[in-house]
Amino acid sequence: MQMRETIFALSSGGLPAGVAIVRLSGPRVAEALEALTGAVPQARMARLTAIRDQQGTLLDRGLVLFFPAPHSFTGEDCAELHLHGGRAVVRAVLNALGRRPTFRPAEAGEFTKRAFLNGKIDLTGAEALADLIAAETEAQRRFALASGDARHQKLYADWRQTLLRARAMIEAELDFADEEDVPGSIAATVWREVEALCALMDHHADGYRDAEIIRDGFRVVILGAPNAGKSSLLNAMARRDIAIVTEEPGTTRDVLEAALDIGGAKVIVTDTAGIRADPGRIEALGMDRAMDRAREADLIILLEDADNPQSVALPEGTAHIRVANKIDLAHDARLLAAYDCAVSAKTGVGLEELLTRLGGICADSTRRAAELLPFRERHVHLIRLAARHARQAVAMDHLGLELRAEELRLAADALGRIAGAIDVEDLLDTIFSQFCIGK
Repeated sequence: MQMRETIFALSSGGLPAGVAIVRLSGPRVAEALEALTGAVPQARMARLTAIRDQQGTLLDRGLVLFFPAPHSFTGEDCAELHLHGGRAVVRAVLNALGRRPTFRPAEAGEFTKRAFLNGKIDLTGAEALADLIAAETEAQRRFALASGDARHQKLYADWRQTLLRARAMIEAELDFADEEDVPGSIAATVWREVEALCALMDHHADGYRDAEIIRDGFRVVILGAPNAGKSSLLNAMARRDIAIVTEEPGTTRDVLEAALDIGGAKVIVTDTAGIRADPGRIEALGMDRAMDRAREADLIILLEDADNPQSVALPEGTAHIRVANKIDLAHDARLLAAYDCAVSAKTGVGLEELLTRLGGICADSTRRAAELLPFRERHVHLIRLAARHARQAVAMDHLGLELRAEELRLAADALGRIAGAIDVEDLLDTIFSQFCIGK
């Protein structure tokens, strides 16, 4: 797809920096390079040169690279200007580019959007790239790389091809039933294949919960009675003061969160209000929020004062571990045997053991980071929609083949929208707005 405008943006990190990279893409990139540097460098070869504005004023000396279409990230003519990373230098170069006709600053994600429009990547590849840029942990990095390879595109394309082939067979039986080279009763074989495909799609979609944990974090909620040391434990795990700690019960009224990297996995640890009978009105609101978070948690740390344990009712069906706190004050060490872990948030004793235990629990959820999982909610929605239409086609054996073939078409279209093969215009702005400017 040929764009009329040439876009540019700072594609490297914040300024000042050792090096700043300005990226260009569009039909007039070569013209701009010749005006700024006096010549277009050899393709994909870095050239050290002076960079000047339209009046000939020297802006900087830096490396210039040219990537002619179609062998570039966007599929258009592209260039990179590697500059000294001062704010004034970058501002001067961007201003010089902005004064050129049909040049404009890039919007968020516009380089990647052009790569998609020019067929360089599909939508799953673009979304995986966004995840890779946002990755904070080793598990997220591995998952983003696994999501970005060609396996997703091939999987969904193969499923779609199976549905299209099934539809073609059905329509062949409809249109050419009297022809000798079209076998009769081919529908029976077709429907067995479609049923098997539905089972595969359901199994794949069921993996989204693991993908969600890898991408967004494993959620751990600290729950317990007032003064069990929940806020102190959060501060100790995060190794910084996040929550206010006092001896007064009910100090924590709202939920507080900290994102931790435990064993390469992102773990969101939440401190909550203490749970007790007969709370005040404001404290009761905090307790309600605590229980809401506990119901949504992947794991609850049920924290108790080792010297004065007070039981708290957990939401039904939630995974939890019992942890004793304040073991430095405990008078009877034998009571600690009833707990999964025993720590002192104040002295740090037992903290590494707790983090190791959490890392092992998280590993059960992040072990699939390199596997083929649906990694966006929209993927799951479209996969389940495709399976629903396909199952409807199988179940409609009392109706005409025309209606069943239409259900197969709707199923194939749903899969086509995952990778952007059809009907994606309304999605593009939403997807590519997640990127930073310059990407």
